[in-house]
Amino acid sequence: MDVFSTCWNASRHSDGGAICDEIRELGFDYIEASHGLSVSKMSGIMKAVDEKRIRVAGVHNFCPAPIEVLADAPDAYRFTSHRPMDRERALRLTQETLLMAARLEAKYVVLHLGRVELMKGRTATRELERMVRHGMRDSREFAEAKGKWVRKRKMLGGLYLERARQALCQLSEEAAKLGVVLAVEGRSHFEQVPGEWEMLPLMEEFRDNPNVVYWHDFGHIQRKHNLLMLDHRQYLQHLQPFLYGAHVNDVRWPARDHRAPFLGGCVDFATLLPSFFRKSMPLTWELSPSVTREEILEVKKRWDTLTDSLPD
Repeated sequence: MDVFSTCWNASRHSDGGAICDEIRELGFDYIEASHGLSVSKMSGIMKAVDEKRIRVAGVHNFCPAPIEVLADAPDAYRFTSHRPMDRERALRLTQETLLMAARLEAKYVVLHLGRVELMKGRTATRELERMVRHGMRDSREFAEAKGKWVRKRKMLGGLYLERARQALCQLSEEAAKLGVVLAVEGRSHFEQVPGEWEMLPLMEEFRDNPNVVYWHDFGHIQRKHNLLMLDHRQYLQHLQPFLYGAHVNDVRWPARDHRAPFLGGCVDFATLLPSFFRKSMPLTWELSPSVTREEILEVKKRWDTLTDSLPD
């Protein structure tokens, strides 16, 4: 199922209906209501849904955006925070997002679970990406720096993962009542939770809970692939039993994600899509506002040909 995220054009419109109409003109019948949407824009989206101008496949937490946060900041409140008030606020805002998803007849809510907060500013990932940009990926210096940061991340991660797990347990009960699944997103920075070594055990723990699933992000995971943190194909293979859908975006080497596919990026969609995805899965284009309408239209025909060949 092809879906298009409102993150691409929401900043250009004051009315949610106009957001939906522009996406519909690109050839998409479904949207993902992304984080950062104000209450007023959500009113226009609800009106478009009620008038059957668009359908909503999913919602990205937090939606609507917290009224006290002026910027688009999906990580303004985290389940992993050291501050109990922030953790509680994250839960309340997610509960509101679940209600919004049910109102829009959406089937999934994409979640960011948090990060290991003692690594301020995600400096470790950014430093490794800087080294890769300077051609140092195969150097001893890169290997030593990566090893140091990964060891520190693993040493500190248990407390944060447990907070995220507790939040999932609580939220999954409410999601079940509303008929919505919690789609735990694979993230781009290894400081974030869950890490690539934590995602599979977390999904295994919720194996018997149909309201907790894995959400792949091609761009995020490719960035980790480019840092030699994982192998993109192997990672998907391990998580396939829990795979629900994906954010579609490409990566301009080594770490500029949210690009349109097939325009010189690193992601091997032609191999990964047929190996792990089905037509019924939501494949949600999550693109930067800097991607042009012309670029989207240019690659969509190739995308449609590829996805038409996927199994049902």
